[in-house]
Amino acid sequence: MATETTDRAAPDLASGRVRFGARARFGIIMPSGNRVAEGELAAMMPRDISLHVTRLRLTGSSPEELDAMTRDIDGAAALVGDVAPSLVGFHCTAVSTQSAAREADILARARAASGSDVVATSEAVVAALEALSARKIVLVTPYLDHIVESEVAFLNRHGIAVADAFGQGLNTTAEMAGADPALWYDLTRQRQTPEAEAYFLSCTAIRSLETVAPLEAILGKPVITSNQVMAWHLLRRAGLSDRPEGFGCLLSQH
Repeated sequence: MATETTDRAAPDLASGRVRFGARARFGIIMPSGNRVAEGELAAMMPRDISLHVTRLRLTGSSPEELDAMTRDIDGAAALVGDVAPSLVGFHCTAVSTQSAAREADILARARAASGSDVVATSEAVVAALEALSARKIVLVTPYLDHIVESEVAFLNRHGIAVADAFGQGLNTTAEMAGADPALWYDLTRQRQTPEAEAYFLSCTAIRSLETVAPLEAILGKPVITSNQVMAWHLLRRAGLSDRPEGFGCLLSQH
């Protein structure tokens, strides 16, 4: 009786398709309702870098909800610290840009609890604009007015002038994730301003990454997003010189 045999391809163990963080592991602390940031951050990361995410409760945009997000930052940072990350990113633009005191508190507590160095989205925004030599920008956000105002104040504190600031008035992370990327493309293109040196699509919860390259081609100026600047900042702070292509001039520049 003949024995049936089946040829099975041997697994390609050296392909690097599975991310185990051979070169670096990045911890991410982000809002619980964010459906977008993990996918966009992973798209920009080299295959030998892994992301390890933990969450803090935040699904809305009221001042009370933003304040409450950081109450358990010690616990979240301790959890992500268990993977011995190369670096931890506190990833929420609205919360990290609220005030200098809030930013300092987030960083100090997360560093102490995780045992790792920690960066915030707020830091990444400023570092990216400095790298691009951009001191006057256009700001496009999904936010309610009170968040737009606090973010403009944050940018001004760091010597960055805002030529135009827009908030779409969305309240929840679900609304933000549900907005078509074409909305952010159109809103930014409509605010083309000759004196602007860069355009910032702010918020980790909106699908804006795919608009960066097309907008740069039309506007002729750098375009940054919250998820893009965090990916760039994590790589550079970890001493990595990778330049992922297709996500704007910030990431592709030397």
